[in-house]
Parts: sequence; structure tokens; C-alpha cells
Amino acid sequence: MKTVGLMQPYFLPYIGYFQLIHAVDEFVVYDDIKYTKRGWINRNRFLEKGGPVYFSVPLKHDSDFLHVRDRVIADNFPEYRHKTLRRLKAAYRNAPYFDEGYHIFEHCYNFDDRNLFRFVRKSIEVVCESLGIATPIITSSTLPNVGPELRSTERVLAVCKELGANRYINPIGGVELYDKSHFAAHGVDLQFIRPKTVEYSQGGATFVPNLSIVDVIMFNGLQRTRSFLDEFELV
Repeated sequence: MKTVGLMQPYFLPYIGYFQLIHAVDEFVVYDDIKYTKRGWINRNRFLEKGGPVYFSVPLKHDSDFLHVRDRVIADNFPEYRHKTLRRLKAAYRNAPYFDEGYHIFEHCYNFDDRNLFRFVRKSIEVVCESLGIATPIITSSTLPNVGPELRSTERVLAVCKELGANRYINPIGGVELYDKSHFAAHGVDLQFIRPKTVEYSQGGATFVPNLSIVDVIMFNGLQRTRSFLDEFELV
């Protein structure tokens, strides 16, 4: 049985994103979809003074109808990057695995490419390599017959057909969107990944969940974070 997953590109996302990549044989990341404002494509959250704060990759002003692969990082990014790296260093300087987490964040933030999609995809690849996730990552626009003119279920099924997959795993949030019987009629077993609660000490009284993977690494190190990759169930 060959299993695939697909998602939008997210910048240094939460651990559930990497659990999905870890769970499949091939992972498709969309580049030919419209950029979503206030989503997770070019921003995420880390922990500062016990609460979540946003960090991002600022973009040049452009049409809201452009695909992710056509968006460009803002000219003032070097200045913004410097301030964010300094802020992250101050926020996590006492974390037990600061060096491991900061190295990954800095590596991703310093990637020298102004194209949004390539920049975000690089961050996904860096984390996967650091965590020992060997799943091949495929850019959606390289697949024939699965273009953006297809919508929702039809596009997912087209990806499965193109890659010869007979199982598709979707994040648990898609339970209301996708019908298992419809997928089964096309020879695809649809399953949903439900992350288990991954809770750890963040040096404060109250745990803040679903932060960037960088937070997980800062407080757990790469070795323990790898063990969290299997903390999910398929339903």
C-alpha cells in the first residue's frame, strides 16, 4: 500500500505537520494555490514571556490572487530577520536545547531566496533532515493532470492517481470535508491523522500548545522530538 499526504507550505509549522510527513510514503506540498492572508504560510508562533507571539516572513505588496509560488519576500526582510533572531534568542536563551533550536531557526531564516514558496519549502526540508524524516517531498506543480483548476476532493484523488497511491492521509480537520466512501469508490483508503497531546515543560506554569516546531526542539532536543513524531493515531 502506497500512502500520500498533501498540504499547503507552512513556515516552521507545529509538530503535527511533521507527523503527517513522517506518516506517509510521499508528501506533496502545494505551490500553485492562492496565498492566504493571516494563515500559516509565512508566519508562525514561538513562546515569549510565557505566551505565544507571531513571527513571520514579510512579503512585498502584491495581488491577492497570486499563487504562493509567485509571491516575493519584502525588501526589508534582512532588517526584520535581524530583529526576530535577536528576539528569539532572548526568549529562549535559558531553554535546555537552545543551540539545537536556534541553529535550525537561523538556518531557515537565513536561506538566501526571495521567492516565498522556495523559502518556506526550504524550512520544511531543513526540519525534516534534522529530525531524520526521509519522506520525499514533491512540489504540486510538477505533477501532470493535478492543476489548480481541480477543486478539493478531485484534486486530491488526481494526486493519488498520479503517484499510484491507494491510501491518503489528511489532517483531522478535514473530517467534515472528505467522504471516505467517495474515496473508496476510486480505490483510495482515506484516513485522518489525529495528533496525540504532545506536552512538555516550557519553563513556565502553563503549557502553550501548537507552537512552531522550533519551540518543541528548544525544550526537548532533536532526539526526544523525533520520538514525538509517532505520537498520533489514524482514524
